[in-house]
Amino acid sequence: MRLDLHVHSSASDGTQPPAAVVADAEMAGLDGLALTDHDTTAGWAEAAAAALEAGLLFVPGVEVSTQANGVSVHVLAYLPDPADPALAAEMERTRADRLTRAHRMVDLIAVDHPITWADVASRVEPGATVGRPHIADAMVELGLVANRDEAFATVLHSRSRYHVRHYAPGAELAVRLIRGAGGVPVMAHPLAARRGRVVTDGVIAALAAAGLAGVEVEHRDHEPAEREHLRGLAAELGLFTTGSSDYHGTGKLNRIGENLTDPAVLERIEAEATGARVVRP
Repeated sequence: MRLDLHVHSSASDGTQPPAAVVADAEMAGLDGLALTDHDTTAGWAEAAAAALEAGLLFVPGVEVSTQANGVSVHVLAYLPDPADPALAAEMERTRADRLTRAHRMVDLIAVDHPITWADVASRVEPGATVGRPHIADAMVELGLVANRDEAFATVLHSRSRYHVRHYAPGAELAVRLIRGAGGVPVMAHPLAARRGRVVTDGVIAALAAAGLAGVEVEHRDHEPAEREHLRGLAAELGLFTTGSSDYHGTGKLNRIGENLTDPAVLERIEAEATGARVVRP
């Protein structure tokens, strides 16, 4: 089976609604996918229905925003219970602070560039998790940058004077909350240094001790040496490895299905999960 276990929709910062993402997965020849929008499960129902109609396997997931020692860490939660109060409360707190942070960043950017909050708000689907990609899309629309990549390499870079941090729970707490919600936590793109600072092996080891189940290795933001290092570290820590596209529609160059996860890994995820279930046609 061809499985891509990390894709995004307009429920967070993807450019397409969940059903369209599923359609793209079908066109790419995938047998299954996981929708892992940032800090929200809002796209699950639409994606699951579309997957059933298309004859694809659907894995409910979330990409939980966390931090460790001031470094941004994204943890993919597979098959958590969406009604778990502790995990839901943390994700809601993060979403709320993301919105406040986006307002502050736009105010700062507007000092030097012709952009308003209305320009950004028009790019956000109702109820979606707001993030820097929405600001980037507004900048593209206004002709300030050519694409999201240029926006993130300049104005929206984490070292830019316009950057504002947002609340995110500690990574170890998030891993425990995901496990408490019956989900299976996997660290997304752990060594993607081109995005900004990354955590040490020691932090990953601490997360493994807290309940981390796997690490995402096959990802376009990992160089070959980084992938090799992660495979060795995963073996040392008893973690499984995944591969995925981190697809965002037209928001990134990433193509759906460009990296895949071994079906045996999905079997392990299902065996460990006690929250949601994989949806099969």
